[in-house]
Amino acid sequence: MPDKMPDKYHEELKKKMNLYVHNVYKVTKIFPKDELYGVTSQLRRSALSVILNYIEGFARQTKKMDKCFLRISYASLKESEYLIKFSYDEGYLKENNYKILSKQADEIGAMLWRSIN
Repeated sequence: MPDKMPDKYHEELKKKMNLYVHNVYKVTKIFPKDELYGVTSQLRRSALSVILNYIEGFARQTKKMDKCFLRISYASLKESEYLIKFSYDEGYLKENNYKILSKQADEIGAMLWRSIN
């Protein structure tokens, strides 16, 4: 039974990351067109990088490599968090979307940090 906990935790974290990146893609559809190759692209790439690095590290099946990719995933999360705040400050992001994405990022960040440590 103890073997199931890491899998359940992994699946829950992956689910949260998946929802986060989909929400980022959804809200950036209304960003200014002149930001398509700027903030829009960078925010989407950093949010997608969170889950992609997590999955890649998990798939490598060695603790050392997994931890390395967890750190990269965490760094990408922090990058996306800054871009979300920047987008809100610039008026690209509505307050309710800002709050939703920030809450999701906080939850993911706490779970990633727990996995790293």
